[in-house]
Amino acid sequence: MSSETDTARTEPRGATADERSLDLRRIGLYAALAAMVAFYLAPLETGLTTAFKTQDAFSGTTPFVPPPPSGFTVEPWVDAFSRLRVGLFNSLLFALPATILSAALGSIAAYGLTNVSWRGQVGVVVLFVAGIFVPYQSVLVPLTQFWTMVDLPGLLSAVPPLANRASLIELALTHTAYGIPICTILFRSYYATIDPEMLEAARLDGATVGRIYRKIILPLSVPIFAVTLIYQFTQIWNDLLFALVLVSEPSNQVVTLSLNELQGSLVQQYNLQMAGAFIAALPTLLVYVLFGEQFAKGVAGES
Repeated sequence: MSSETDTARTEPRGATADERSLDLRRIGLYAALAAMVAFYLAPLETGLTTAFKTQDAFSGTTPFVPPPPSGFTVEPWVDAFSRLRVGLFNSLLFALPATILSAALGSIAAYGLTNVSWRGQVGVVVLFVAGIFVPYQSVLVPLTQFWTMVDLPGLLSAVPPLANRASLIELALTHTAYGIPICTILFRSYYATIDPEMLEAARLDGATVGRIYRKIILPLSVPIFAVTLIYQFTQIWNDLLFALVLVSEPSNQVVTLSLNELQGSLVQQYNLQMAGAFIAALPTLLVYVLFGEQFAKGVAGES
């Protein structure tokens, strides 16, 4: 009788100890996660506080400390937007068409390399994979020679509005061509998960290759289109190298070039530079916010 009583008394104590141990582990896990979040968000918080400080407030405060009331200002944001406004518009002019074109062509190419059987597929896939690893720097000289030989401004001279934007058209076509390989591989990996029996049933019903793509493949491609569009838009929007080589007219200056010019020659205006960096990053942030759900589905391979 006494042994049963002793067992009954010790069991709750053991359960309580286990619960305490589990709580301690949870606290440790949450503390580690909070520390990681603080570590990765510290640069963002520092940049934001810097963007709202006056030039004189840097000497009196540390970078991550918010500015005092006397050192708070929104003038850097106003100044940065006024200096980046033209660049933002020009970047949208070439980034949107290049993103949509490269994604659309990549989808069509991936469909032909995945769901349509023909000889030589493997060799073409290898070429697309190799195209992903071609660095920007290796194509700068042939790229400039190519566009010099094409003389796009001369070809568009009959249409002055397009001729004035020739360098932006060159940028759009360059990024489209450079983005097709990675877009094709992304779409191909997604199309490989589509049930082949469904496509075979459509073929038996007499559907053509084009009709299968329009009626079956394309509606199922919304998640991977979100992934590809976000990836491509981010890469194209943030590009500086091609813009440095192809854009020479001040009227066609893109946002990365405008942002580079915010760097002062004698006095570094860190508040202006930080405000400009956040303004330049807003379009990519909006793209992630608008297509975030579809992006998650595409990354997870869901249709």
